Amino acid sequence: MSEESRVPFETQPASLETAPAPLDGRPPREFSLFWRTFILLAVLLLGCIIAWLQTFRALEFEPRALQSAQQLASLVNLTRAALVHSDSIARVSLVKTLADEEGVRIAPREPTDTYRLYNTDSLSRRVSERLSARLGADTLVAREVNSTPGLWIGFTIEEDPYWLLTDPSRIGLVTGTTWLIWLATAAVLSLAGAALIAGLINRPLKKLSFAASRLREGDFQASHLSEAVATSEIREVNIGFNRMAQRLSKIEQDRALMLAGISHDLRTPLSRLRLETEMSVTDLQAREHMAADIDQVNAIIDKFLDYARPDHLTPERINLNQVIDSAVYALGNDPTTQVLTNIPPDTMVMGDAVELQRVFANLLENAQRYGRNPKTGTATVEIAAKAKDDSILVKLRDHGSGVSPEMLEQLTQPFFRGDASRQSATGTGLGLAIVERAIARMGGRFALANSSTGGLAAHIKLRRATQ
Repeated sequence: MSEESRVPFETQPASLETAPAPLDGRPPREFSLFWRTFILLAVLLLGCIIAWLQTFRALEFEPRALQSAQQLASLVNLTRAALVHSDSIARVSLVKTLADEEGVRIAPREPTDTYRLYNTDSLSRRVSERLSARLGADTLVAREVNSTPGLWIGFTIEEDPYWLLTDPSRIGLVTGTTWLIWLATAAVLSLAGAALIAGLINRPLKKLSFAASRLREGDFQASHLSEAVATSEIREVNIGFNRMAQRLSKIEQDRALMLAGISHDLRTPLSRLRLETEMSVTDLQAREHMAADIDQVNAIIDKFLDYARPDHLTPERINLNQVIDSAVYALGNDPTTQVLTNIPPDTMVMGDAVELQRVFANLLENAQRYGRNPKTGTATVEIAAKAKDDSILVKLRDHGSGVSPEMLEQLTQPFFRGDASRQSATGTGLGLAIVERAIARMGGRFALANSSTGGLAAHIKLRRATQ
């Protein structure tokens, strides 16, 4: 590779295309089980409160208001009868007794009196109608007379108009403020109960979700769930999950042991074959071919071991520039291959340095082998990166022929090889599968797409390292 290919190019490569759907395939709106359960319970409880209020109004408010109207009408009739049949001296004493003992005040009604009718709501209008029906059509019911609030009832005694002032609480209705306080208290308690119930339902599911995520990452110890919970259904689910995790852990251990044994058992005779080849074969060309075959078998074994590596790893801060520079340097000085990079300085990601270098080494090797320009026979690889929210998007593209759209999804499947790679028996069909698996272990996403300007583009989404 020429020196100028190691220097960031002046002309920026094709802009980092929008990552394909697998990288940003999020649901349009996330709605957790807790909030769904809470909202459903809250709607149910609030609906019950409203239904209870309407029932109470129908069975209690109006009957009590009518009963209060009848009592007020009786008070007016008794007061009128007492005043009519008492002499002037007793009448003064009666009026004073009513004011002191019953809180009822009698006052003459003047033509200049100003008043506001008692008709603020349906119940007050109903009370006024009942009083008019009992006392006569000329009866007035007011909530304020001459700027003095109260329950004022206008009636006549022998053609003389009077006002009877009494306490509005005689109607026996709860005020609006009191109802508001009680309704708010009931609503708050209902919502608190709904949140508690939703939390109790959601808590074991969150634990199961966390355990499943740890199991997916290969952390079998952190995926253990409690088998002593009180709920029988949750306990059975936890027991089944723990047994599954134990079985998968045993399978993973057996797989690692088997692969280590295969690697050891194959590398030992290969080393002997290489030594015997170097010592016994006199034909230089034949010896070189035999050594290349042995190296290829060793490389295939390495590919299998790379693919079978454990899923769990501890991510750390990595300088993406250094990792890509190391992978480019390891590609060698092939004059027909040019690598152009456009990465912001000191781009930091979370992952494993060895794994990430292996990722870019496989991608560069794949681009060098299958991404050559059909006309010139050279391989030009462009690597660009940019930050987006809490992620780093990396795009590595070649200028080859690309692949057919129906083959894109199969390229990351183990042992699958495209048309170009089938013609060459040097590959195992594991390169891109190793890349996808390694990026997934680091918490990233990987996808392939045909570039709009030609060639195959690999899109990588890595977690951005925080300061």
